Amino acid sequence: MKLALIDSSYKGKKFTMTYNTCGYYDIVKNNNGFGIKYCKFATPKQMSFDEHFFNDWLDNPIAYGVFEANKLLGFVEGALEKWNNRYRISNICVFEEMQRNKGIGSLLMDTIVSVAVECNARMVVLETQSCNTKAIAFYKKHGFEMIGFDLYSYTNTDPQRHEVRIEMGKFLNRKQ
Repeated sequence: MKLALIDSSYKGKKFTMTYNTCGYYDIVKNNNGFGIKYCKFATPKQMSFDEHFFNDWLDNPIAYGVFEANKLLGFVEGALEKWNNRYRISNICVFEEMQRNKGIGSLLMDTIVSVAVECNARMVVLETQSCNTKAIAFYKKHGFEMIGFDLYSYTNTDPQRHEVRIEMGKFLNRKQ
């Protein structure tokens, strides 16, 4: 396996990310605002979403990939949000289930966090879905915590579909 910078020839290329999940974090309104609790699905579900490399909404994105025999196994993409000095990880994924839990994701995460530190960002942020419980556990393992959510980021039925947007963040410099 080899870590390498991904060049702009990937711009616009579509990929589909799939993952399996046994549950979701339910975000519900209560008297104190909102509460979060873990709920199990009756049967495991396979979820997926389509995405593109180097989306136009990113300012000067950078991406790294892990390759094996010229095959891209996984990648991470991010960019500095200059207006608030946060580093946004827009995508991090290992494509095939059988390649996960082999250190590829950790290598990618450590690489992009190092880039954020070099940019002097005050924190690193990313988005995931309330049903992507394995990703949430991975991010927590790497020092991220839940910092917000959006009940209707993707559709008007996100809560019913158990696919609420969760923002996670990791402080790099608490003094900024």
